[in-house]
Amino acid sequence: MTSRPLAFSTLGCSGATVDEICALARDSGARGVELRVSDEEPIHFGLDAAQRAAVRSTFEQAGVSIICLASYVRLGKAELTDEECVTDLRAQLALARDLGAGGVRVFPAAGESTQTADERMIRRLTAVADAFGSADVRLLLETHDSHRGGADIARVLARVDHPAVGAIWDILHTWLAGETPDVSARSLAPWLHHVQVKNVASADDLTPRRLSTGVLPVSEVIAALDAIGYRGWLSLEWERRWHPAAEPLPAALADARAWLAAHT
Repeated sequence: MTSRPLAFSTLGCSGATVDEICALARDSGARGVELRVSDEEPIHFGLDAAQRAAVRSTFEQAGVSIICLASYVRLGKAELTDEECVTDLRAQLALARDLGAGGVRVFPAAGESTQTADERMIRRLTAVADAFGSADVRLLLETHDSHRGGADIARVLARVDHPAVGAIWDILHTWLAGETPDVSARSLAPWLHHVQVKNVASADDLTPRRLSTGVLPVSEVIAALDAIGYRGWLSLEWERRWHPAAEPLPAALADARAWLAAHT
């Protein structure tokens, strides 16, 4: 087994300033972040060119990689027109390019895992793939909601077949889909950009738990990643924004770092 770089999602420290995020990365030993894009966060579309440049400079000087912007684009949402979705994706791309982010996360959110839903997502991904590729930013479809399984995401990405379009493996959602880690890993291997690691109390209680506790098969995930030769980012998605009673992110990161050091 080989160690992999640690990152974290700012969903665990909602409202933190850019300086605070960089300090947390430094203190925790994390080298990357997934930046949540929201009006309630320091990263949002209202940032002007100078503010975007300042954010980028702060992360670069701190030596912290922005592995992706965690957008809330609902790629497969039927109520959106293709034009509306593509416009949103292009705005996300512009922000990612300005901040020096490596990717943009999007959700399937199709409401159903059907051929019609797949075709809608494929059409929208294909419409912007070249633009993302030209900007050296990856468009990343996460295992989530309507397409929870790695096989669901792979089915879509195989049809898109573009180097700028990849995947994020959220290990909670593939588990909820009933997919084993080895199937998830093998399905996503050609497109895998990074892996969101976490643990929870149960399938009915998604309160965050330290990696060293909870019900998710995190050890099996690591073994499956070893089997496909994955050496990329592991990002702790500590969902304290949705579960405010969860312990603060620094403690969860310290546990994650110790657990991963012992298991990877």
